[in-house]
Amino acid sequence: MINILIHGMGQNESSWDKVKTILNEDNIDVKTPNVFEIAKNYQLNYDNLYRAFADYCNGFKEKINLVGLSLGGILAIDYAVEYPQKVNSIILSGTPYELPKKLLRFQNFVFKFIPKKNFENIGISKKNFIELSNSLAELNIKFKVSKIQCNTLIICGEKDTLNMESARQLNSNIKNSKIKVIQGAGHEINIDTPEEFANTIKEFYYNK
Repeated sequence: MINILIHGMGQNESSWDKVKTILNEDNIDVKTPNVFEIAKNYQLNYDNLYRAFADYCNGFKEKINLVGLSLGGILAIDYAVEYPQKVNSIILSGTPYELPKKLLRFQNFVFKFIPKKNFENIGISKKNFIELSNSLAELNIKFKVSKIQCNTLIICGEKDTLNMESARQLNSNIKNSKIKVIQGAGHEINIDTPEEFANTIKEFYYNK
């Protein structure tokens, strides 16, 4: 079984370092691809990012467990719907049920004033980051989630008020799903409370 941890929009593969270390101590081997890096040969919009990610996953012969945070959760949903035979389980953390288009457009306006080096630190150019963010506003996730067939765990940080209702909606619309709130965590649970996140992953893998 292949275990893949998918980072969020403002993160890169190093955002999983502490979670990965804890899982490795329990002999759970994980892969943490930089999704921007694997899509570097594409014009960076969501459709192309997803296609590069799907190609990456399809490169493994084994079935896959996916853990996705925010943008990573959206990628996990799309892959689980398109390739149900490949996916053993998914964990969705801080994943929106319905993307807030007005908020995304406001954020994209703010991004224009942020220095380029802030984006380059996560492995993506400012121009590509804004183009990718713009393309997210066109996505419609909520009509896909009912098609998910695999065991699913939905996680939300206690302080991630923006996504708490999304977590409940995902739980209501995905069959065979469970929901867990991580106390003391915000949106980036893999950074805020990595030990709790890792233990939640282990518990799900061992008990599902």
